[in-house]
Amino acid sequence: MEFRTLNYFLTVVQEKSISHAAEVLHISQPALSQQLKQLETELNTKLFDRGHRGIRLTEEGMYLANRGKEILSLVDKTTKNITNEKQIAGEITIGGGETKSMGLIAKIVDQLVSQYPEININLYSGNADDVLEKLEHGIIDFGLVIDPVEKQKYAAKKLPTVDYWGLLVCKDHPLAKKENIRPDDLLNIPLYLSSQSYSNNKISTWSGKSLDHFHIIGNYNLLYNASLMVQAGIAGALCIAGIINTTDTNLVFIPLKPSLESEINVIWKRDQKQSKAGEIFIKYLKEM
Repeated sequence: MEFRTLNYFLTVVQEKSISHAAEVLHISQPALSQQLKQLETELNTKLFDRGHRGIRLTEEGMYLANRGKEILSLVDKTTKNITNEKQIAGEITIGGGETKSMGLIAKIVDQLVSQYPEININLYSGNADDVLEKLEHGIIDFGLVIDPVEKQKYAAKKLPTVDYWGLLVCKDHPLAKKENIRPDDLLNIPLYLSSQSYSNNKISTWSGKSLDHFHIIGNYNLLYNASLMVQAGIAGALCIAGIINTTDTNLVFIPLKPSLESEINVIWKRDQKQSKAGEIFIKYLKEM
């Protein structure tokens, strides 16, 4: 599959019309239709359902659209980094979940862009499972993840910060007045948990109980939307301190006891050659 053909396909997806896409691409509609048919033949699958009201992606078409955007983004970033190798420019993409440790990364980025203003820093927010998948596919360059780290696969730098876990509840919740939360306090209340597998393993280890013992009504990817459910009194959310600002709200964060902590690492693939911008980021990270 050629990048040019993939770009044609994604333009049709964006415009939702072959005729409109042909205008954007400055080619004839028959020529674009022929390119799309050749792409379907090459992949041996149907990408579009064509009807009187326009086109609709098949499941295979939706998959290619999602992966195709990632592929072209990676090609664009790689081209920029190679082209700008001599003048130390290009792009770095950093992915991470919700953690106050991102504040340390912000200090490094501030130094980096002050010294090398041609470097662009992109941010991706997602839980640890999302970050590892993006890192594995080369969509991001660096990820912030909780211990443990697969040291055979990833190089890592442990940050000098620790995240503390607790329970986020509304102020009229039965547990809101407690100074800390013990495992037995959680047994009979509705809970939202993080959707990432490692965090839930930590909760299970901390409590000494299987998660089946708790009344879990749902999972969250990033905390903000879950905090709205907490504000409404629907449930409490087990989460990291400092992610949601509880000042002047009806929310209360109560730490767990015994204390549950998570150490944060910045990781990158061992077998991946970094751009000059990436190498400088690692240098600043190690000097921190």
